[in-house]
Parts: sequence; C-alpha cells; structure tokens
Amino acid sequence: MPVINHVAALHDEVTGWRRDLHENPELLYDVHRTAAMVAEKLASFGCDEVVTGIGRTGVVAVIKGKSNTSGRAIGLRADMDALPIEEITGLPYASKIKGKMHACGHDGHTAMLLGAAKYLAETRNFNGNAVLIFQPAEEGGAGGKAMVQDGMMERFGVQEVYGMHNAPGLPVGMFATRTGAQLASSDGFTIDIEGKGSHAAEPHKGVDTLVVGANILLALQSIVARNLDPLKAGVVTVGAFNGGHVSNVIPQNATMVGTVRALAPDVRDLLEKRVVETAEGIAVAYGAVARVTYERNYPVTVNHRKETEFAVRVASEITGRDKVEANITPIMGAEDFSFMLEARPGNIILLGNGNTAACHHPAYDFNDAAIPHGISYWARLIETGMPA
Repeated sequence: MPVINHVAALHDEVTGWRRDLHENPELLYDVHRTAAMVAEKLASFGCDEVVTGIGRTGVVAVIKGKSNTSGRAIGLRADMDALPIEEITGLPYASKIKGKMHACGHDGHTAMLLGAAKYLAETRNFNGNAVLIFQPAEEGGAGGKAMVQDGMMERFGVQEVYGMHNAPGLPVGMFATRTGAQLASSDGFTIDIEGKGSHAAEPHKGVDTLVVGANILLALQSIVARNLDPLKAGVVTVGAFNGGHVSNVIPQNATMVGTVRALAPDVRDLLEKRVVETAEGIAVAYGAVARVTYERNYPVTVNHRKETEFAVRVASEITGRDKVEANITPIMGAEDFSFMLEARPGNIILLGNGNTAACHHPAYDFNDAAIPHGISYWARLIETGMPA
C-alpha cells in the first residue's frame, strides 16, 4: 500500500507546522513553546488523553482505536529540540532566534508525528491505544531517559516503541534500518593535567603539561588500533585541548575533552578503562598528574529483531521493498532513543531526506517532500500492528 491518500492531503498543512517550528527553535528541555503548540494541536485533533510535563517538558498523547479490546499499546516517538547553531540557509522560514536552529530535522519529526496524530484521531482504524511521544532534549540532554524514568512506559501501557530519524543522502521515499546495534554509545571525558609551571627558557625546572597532553592525545589514538579487536568498532576523539596563554610560559595546567563511541557494551567498557589508564599512566611517566572525569551518556541503540522485521514490512508496504534497506551499516553517531529501546522492544528507522546538507550543518534543512512518507509509516505501524 503506497502513501495514504488522506495523508497526502495533509501535506501542505503539516509543512506549515514544520516551518513554524523551524522558525522558532528551542534547546534541550527549554521547549516550552514547542511543547505548548504540540499539546494544543493534539487536543484539537480530539486525542483521548494529552499529558504534558513528562520528562520535564515532554508531551504524551493517547488515541484509542474504534475498538479497544486487544489490550495493545504501541508508542511512536518524535524529538522536539534544536541545536545551538547559527543558521545560514537564507530560507524564508529560517530561524528567527540567533544562535539556535533546527539543524537535525526534529522540526520535521515533530510535524510528521502531529500529522499522524491528526490522521489516527480522525480514522481510528485500529484496535488498541496509539501512544504518541514528543520528547525534549535529545541533543545531549537525555530527554528520552528522563521520560522513561518518569514512568512513561508503565503509565501509558507502552508494550513496544518506534522511532524515526531523517537521513540526508538517502533518497526521499526510502527507508533504512537494521536489527541489532544501529547507533553507537556516546560517552565523554575530561582530562585535567597538572604539571609544574616554569619560564619557557627553563623547561628543565618545570613539568610541561602541553608535552604531557600531546603524548596523551597521541596515545589515546592507539587504543582503538592496538587494544580493540579489529573486527569491532570504536572511536576515541579529542575535540579540544587547552593550556597556556603566552609564548614564554610553560603552563601549570592543561585540559582536554573528548568523546568515545562503541557499538557493544564490552567495547564501551574497554575503551573507558583504557582512556583512564592511558592518561593517568603517561602523566605519571612525565612527573605530572592526570585526573580523568569520564561520563557515560547514551547507550548503544539496539533494534529488536521482531520489531525491526515488522518495521521493514510496514515501510515496504508504503514505498516498495526495493526502497527499504534492511541491513544498513551501523552508524557511530548516537541517539537517546536508546533509553526507550532498553525499556521496551522496538526499532528506529531512517527516512530519506534527499541530497541535503548533513545533520548538524548550518545549511541543513528538513526536506518537506519526505513528510507524506513519514506520516504514512507512523499510521501504518499503528493500523498494521493493532488491526481493527
């Protein structure tokens, strides 16, 4: 079954919602305007229940089918937050807020789930409860974790949960996913190095934290190459290294920060252990001290087999099996939908965004041509998963 005719008729209206959201981006949990807009529209559609404040600023709606005897409840999740990026698209609906933009397509995700809510509230051609989840703070704030910890799954009886994210470079009308680890874990570290400051002309009287840090940085790059099984994936990246202010002083302190990615829990554990040991050990060898602060952020995003097979089947009904990639290469980016997949079985699927700038780029824009495909996918998940 292709894109739903009724959904195609909603295209212009949903595009208007999406562009309004794009003009008014909000960050992390501070999505008050967005959440209020979402809640108002859900209520206007006639959803049976609309609850705000889940996971601080999340919104959850329940739509009951024409019959409700199955005892089934399927969750659909969209993220609402934007990024601290200055937009350069020059579009008529570009961000009106300096230093903030929807550079990852969450405006499109939210608008598509609203479109699905309108369709499902009007048709109700299913047996059970559709639970629509609008999440804050995906971009580094772990809003998915906050909603799960707020008891969302239990409160709304969610038995399985599905997510969707746009994918620049994947043609519009195509979907892609895989069983198992689809996105990496994301952890962060800070290494504070303390040496002994001195005049640059007398380095022998000090302990040069920049030399220590440089050696730590280089050694960190050997962890994946020499400690990790070559058939497994991991990333250790230092993103910033700061120390000193002038040319003729060896600084007493230096700091570096970085990220660590993995596709398996055992690899995640190994990388953490080796980052700490490497930094501390090299510092000692130079007569300095390295204090490592290691923070575990998002776990690996793992799709469940049964639910992934179902997601592929539904996507194939919309766009054709030849336009659904069911075994994509894992991605080293991270997603806090991982917390929801730890709480309930489910799947996250990628939706083609066409030949656009990459996510998190200041020239990125969500492709409105993808809207009917995304709404149809959401709607068919509910109608196929809980047939009337």
